[in-house]
Amino acid sequence: LAVLAHRLRRQLARIGRQEYLGKLNGATGTYGAHLAAVPEADWPAISRAFVADRLGLTWNPLTTQIESHDWQAELYADVARFNRILHNLATDVWTYISMGYFAQVRGQGTVGSSTMPHKVNPIRFENAEANLEVSNALLDVLAATLVTSRLQRDLTDSSMQRNVGTALGHSLLALDNIARGLAGLDAVPTQMASDLDANWEVLGEPIQSAMRALGARGVAGMENPYERLKELTRGRRIGQAELVEFVRGLGLPAAVEERLAGMTPQSYVGLAPHLVRDYLRTEVGGPDPADQTL
Repeated sequence: LAVLAHRLRRQLARIGRQEYLGKLNGATGTYGAHLAAVPEADWPAISRAFVADRLGLTWNPLTTQIESHDWQAELYADVARFNRILHNLATDVWTYISMGYFAQVRGQGTVGSSTMPHKVNPIRFENAEANLEVSNALLDVLAATLVTSRLQRDLTDSSMQRNVGTALGHSLLALDNIARGLAGLDAVPTQMASDLDANWEVLGEPIQSAMRALGARGVAGMENPYERLKELTRGRRIGQAELVEFVRGLGLPAAVEERLAGMTPQSYVGLAPHLVRDYLRTEVGGPDPADQTL
């Protein structure tokens, strides 16, 4: 979830840096009528001051009859990318719910089945998926079409831009549903621990990595670590006793052997707690991560 949060924040930063362009240079972009009316005026300077200072937009000095809409295409592409990452979050959380890693708190806007009273449907995340897909369908076509104008006289952009509010509205609905959905979740650590305990073969990676490191330092007996772990783990389940027996038989240095034999699927998390705490402290600016259990 921290990875998804980091990805979403990057896209929000891109959206926040987006320029909003404007023009004031006449029907063809040449100041022709302006010069005919007041030839002594510095029209580009007046245009820049009005667009930038009065309107607060980024001045576009070179346009045709219309402002070119390139900035809109850039913005909608960024919002669509944000939506796709948000869609990824919704589908992942939906899957975690179905696997039992998260439980939905009844009464938090949950919806049950019409025929199965025991069910609590993940309606918030499903609703978000649908709204994000509609939003992106509109944003994609807006980004693709607004950058073209047939011979500078094409008015299709006028009809297209009437859908901007709808596109962004569906994205906001999805955000609201995901926020409400996340607020109604409880973690189920017992189910997570149960699944981890059923998958001791995941420790094949750290064991072979340790063997490779020892082999690179000239320790004897560390040949073919991948093949040896593949023979032990591929296509079948193994338990703690079987894995520990394998580690004990590798001829590892005593300290390494004890470290690997004492490893469990639950403890094989690398720097994940540190990475999340560091992210919360430096990027999110939340409470002191040292006071939180991750």
